Parts: sequence; C-alpha cells; structure tokens
Amino acid sequence: MILEEARRSVAAYGRKLIEARLTRGTGGNLSCYDRRQDLWALSPSGLDYFSIKAEDVVVLDGEGHVVDGLERPSSEWELHLEVYRRRPDVAAVVHTHSPFATVLACLGWEIPAVHYLVGFSGMKVAVAPYATFGTAELARSTATALGDDGAVLMAHHGLLAVGSDLVRAFNVAEEIEFVAEIYWRAKAVGGAPLLSETQMKAALERFRDYGPRPKV
Repeated sequence: MILEEARRSVAAYGRKLIEARLTRGTGGNLSCYDRRQDLWALSPSGLDYFSIKAEDVVVLDGEGHVVDGLERPSSEWELHLEVYRRRPDVAAVVHTHSPFATVLACLGWEIPAVHYLVGFSGMKVAVAPYATFGTAELARSTATALGDDGAVLMAHHGLLAVGSDLVRAFNVAEEIEFVAEIYWRAKAVGGAPLLSETQMKAALERFRDYGPRPKV
C-alpha cells in the first residue's frame, strides 16, 4: 500500500483528535507529506474517525491529484496543499474545531502572549479572514495569515496547526487550544498582563532545545 505508514498515522491521529476533544463528529482534518516521493496522506471526507482504516486515507500528489484511497479526500485538501507549497519546513497539517480556539476565531481575537506556550506557534496566533470552507480562497487566506508560524486561527471556523511531523503538529494544536482557554478565562475576569517581546524571545530560544534527543 502506498504511504502505508503515513496513512496509518493519519488514521491514528484522527482518533486522537476526538479523544483529546480537539474536534467533534467528523469535523477537522489532518495530513502528512512525504516530500521525497512528493505524495501526501489526507484524512477522508465525512467518515467517523473511529471507523477510518489506513486504506480509507487518501493519497494525493504534489498537484492535488488523488493517487490512491477508497474514499473521497477531505474537502479542505486545497488548504493543506497550499500550506505545503508555501512551507517547505512543514510535513504535517492538523485542522481542528477545538472549542476555545474556535470561540476566539469566531470573535476575531488573535491569541497574544498571555502564556509562554503560545510560543508553539510563535509570538502570537493570528486570525485569518473568513472564507467558505473547502475553497481556494480559504486556502490562500489561511496560508497567508499562517506565514512562518506554527498555528493560525481561521475566522468563524477553527484552528490550523503545522509541524515537521504529525506528532509535532498535533502537539501544537493541543498546546494552542490550552492557551486559547487560558486567554478566554483571563478575559472573562478582566484580562491578564501579557509577556513582553523580550520575554517571548527568551521563551522561543528555550524551545529550540525542548523535546527528546534526536534519534541517531
């Protein structure tokens, strides 16, 4: 099976989206890119995450053409592809409808440096303007707002997180949802002071050595 390991990972992390309460029902989508083969694995459209098998995960090429898979690709395939085209450092995309991030997205509030863990995205999490789901307009506006960061809010829609692999992209999605909740709760009692640019730069520098040792 083409991209078997990647397809199994997409299926597994789809279940984790539900278990971590980062989405509900069949909402959201995720993918990972094998740049050596110029092929990527994308979650299928409208299937219960707990029923998705590796062979249901759709494989597309670098132009967005379906190469393999039993099901239709997610309606947001253009969104994923646009990010991959603009960000050669990215090999995984996770799009969620996580509650607190989505509330802020609907309010049009970016997430500032209320907590150092916003550094999983960058200095802040920006908001992309609203566009109809599954459209090229949404893909372009979201990828533009994402820029070089690790996450972006999609107005009246949800959250997009990226990473060098699915582990990293999923971790970004979880951490930014946590910061979104902190920000919302802080705003509910009058707000909180923000970290300075200097403090955030120091935190981002510390992030460079965060995580397990690289495998040899």
